[in-house]
Amino acid sequence: MLHERSAVELRAALRSGQVSPQEAVAHFLDRISRRDGELGAFVEVTAEAALDRAETLDATTPAAARSDAALWGLPTADKDLVAREGVPTRYGSLTRAAHVPETSDPLALALDATGAISLGKTNTPEFGLTGYTESAVAPAARDPWDPRNGAGGSSGGAAVAVAAGMLPVAIGSDGGGSIRIPAATVGVVGLKPSRGRIAVDSPTGLVVTGPLARSVADAELVWRALAPAAPLPRDAGALRVGVTTVSPWDDDEDIRLDAAARMAVSWAADTLADAGNAVSAARWRPHGYAALFRVLWRASAARLSLSEAELARVEPITAWLVREGRELPSGELAAAQSAAVEFERETIAAFAPYDAVLTPALALPPRPVGWFDPGDPERNFAQQVQYAPYSSFVNVAGLPAITIPVTRDATGHPVSAQLVGRPGGEAELFRLAAQLEARRGPLPHPPRW
Repeated sequence: MLHERSAVELRAALRSGQVSPQEAVAHFLDRISRRDGELGAFVEVTAEAALDRAETLDATTPAAARSDAALWGLPTADKDLVAREGVPTRYGSLTRAAHVPETSDPLALALDATGAISLGKTNTPEFGLTGYTESAVAPAARDPWDPRNGAGGSSGGAAVAVAAGMLPVAIGSDGGGSIRIPAATVGVVGLKPSRGRIAVDSPTGLVVTGPLARSVADAELVWRALAPAAPLPRDAGALRVGVTTVSPWDDDEDIRLDAAARMAVSWAADTLADAGNAVSAARWRPHGYAALFRVLWRASAARLSLSEAELARVEPITAWLVREGRELPSGELAAAQSAAVEFERETIAAFAPYDAVLTPALALPPRPVGWFDPGDPERNFAQQVQYAPYSSFVNVAGLPAITIPVTRDATGHPVSAQLVGRPGGEAELFRLAAQLEARRGPLPHPPRW
């Protein structure tokens, strides 16, 4: 079955002609039709357009040229924050429920250039602002291991589609953990690249584009398709790995690290040491992060083009963030931006002795759908931090990071760890993550497979 193959294997089969793009697309469309009703991965399925593109690719690409496009014929999907010409793009919001863009975003065009085939739009929270995928415009994205729980966010639909075998790989975006949080929640691999590494991303902003996949090799395949100029990995012997369970929120929020998350970090540290790497405790104790990130998050939301009438229709946390952001004094915003630059400098300096720093991926197990308070924005924000306190600082520092499932808890659910790299250090992250994956062995599929 095609969904049992890795993306690397499927790409090879497509290039050789063993599998046609039409066969691959039809297979995964069938998977979506049979699996997605309970899980909420997709908000729009573009079956006709996908089959048409598959047929065109097959008819117009000579066999000798199929290797020129890195993801030729491989099914994937667009997160519903990415505009694609003629396809409803709702941004997870009722205020955009009827929006059909006339032009495609650069990311959609870049994916087309790799030869990938979009099967539709994956679920996201309103404007991608939260670390869980529950909105008023679509059913919640749910964890295939236990659909009573949410999938994390904001790339929750993409993570679910991969975890449940509805896509071989998917593309997400990450402005504060939005790839890594859902990847860790549902037990897949998620990469947040370095700031500015991918051409379509801003070289100065928090948000970057990255892959979600079921294996390290599959994630690297997509990463290299999006960042073809990235250096290849080199065999440099042992790598230096720092280990910490400190989060930058520890002084300001009630952060309680779950025992299973702590055990996952311990197992990963021991495994990397057994593989010959130099593993030691990382000395890092940041201060003042909570205040600067609160300002940056609100300021980011304030950029949304929403009228007062539209603000009356959005979800409470969106309205709160936008209004708070628009009321920020310019001096407070400037001070937060300066503090963010200093935080970036200090974090890079603290992590400089290491090729990667190992942290928990999440502090808590997956949260039930509805757990994040929909009516109290302040409490909602605190809950998001308590769930995922190890994510957003990586965006502020502009560093790459990868989350990978390494152990399983008492219920059998995967538990992930996070590796944070140096600027431009994705190759080292893939190398270390592959060592963890090799020692861990294949994970069983979730019950909703």
